[in-house]
Amino acid sequence: MPVWVRPSLLVQIVGVVAVALVAGFGLRFALTGSDQHGAPVPRPAVSPVAGDPTALVGRTIVLDPGHNGGNGRASAAINRLVPAGGFDKECDTVGAQTDGGYPEHAFTFDLAQRAAAILRARGARVVLTRPDDDGVGPCIDARANIGNRAGAAAVVSIHADGGPAQGRGFHVIAPALSPDRANAAILAPSSRLAGTLRSAFGRATGQPLADYLGKEGMTIRSDLGGLNLSRVPKVFLECGNMRNRTDAAEIVDPAWRARAASGLADGVIAFLLGAGSRSAAPTR
Repeated sequence: MPVWVRPSLLVQIVGVVAVALVAGFGLRFALTGSDQHGAPVPRPAVSPVAGDPTALVGRTIVLDPGHNGGNGRASAAINRLVPAGGFDKECDTVGAQTDGGYPEHAFTFDLAQRAAAILRARGARVVLTRPDDDGVGPCIDARANIGNRAGAAAVVSIHADGGPAQGRGFHVIAPALSPDRANAAILAPSSRLAGTLRSAFGRATGQPLADYLGKEGMTIRSDLGGLNLSRVPKVFLECGNMRNRTDAAEIVDPAWRARAASGLADGVIAFLLGAGSRSAAPTR
């Protein structure tokens, strides 16, 4: 015998079924990242501590903006030799610049300030190795000592390369065993930091990996005093090639530098929280 159902009740039943179907699809997407046909759906990148202003409380991060604005007028000071981990090396250098005259020292200081603001908003204590962009130095040994004395959980030395004009892209420099063999304890964690930073910076900026040196955006070096003398995890980030026209156009763009700061911060955060901590492959 047919069952009679009030129209209003029928509408309610249909509504419940529709909600259930939508909820089920939402759960499927959340769990599998697939659409209704099972195809993968790309998800936006999310900062590992988005919305959590306390995630990095108690962590100290040192940002080392390369070079300085006064180096060019202080050749005697920056050319003097200082310890570099088993050998001596010049205190500092002037740095590179774009063909349009935008200097590396100004770029690195701007990027360091932007990244520091992001990391401080997440609760970290952030130390910069220089307070402004019109001084001289510090020397490479002093820069390393700042990170060591701070007991930093991570140190990033920020640079932009002056490579061949036809070469594009960014790369990360991780430490090799120094000639005096005194930095052995930081090699593994520094390699992990290099890996998370490489991934996050490329994702945030869209910058390709360097095509003119290293391998897959990575080099391992034992000739940099800042890495040889560090006793805490440390890497160099070469954010692009200032002599390449395409890279230079991005480097001088404040909007791109904002993305670069986010990428730098996300890479450090991922390292500190253990996310995506695969070590970078040791290449030269």
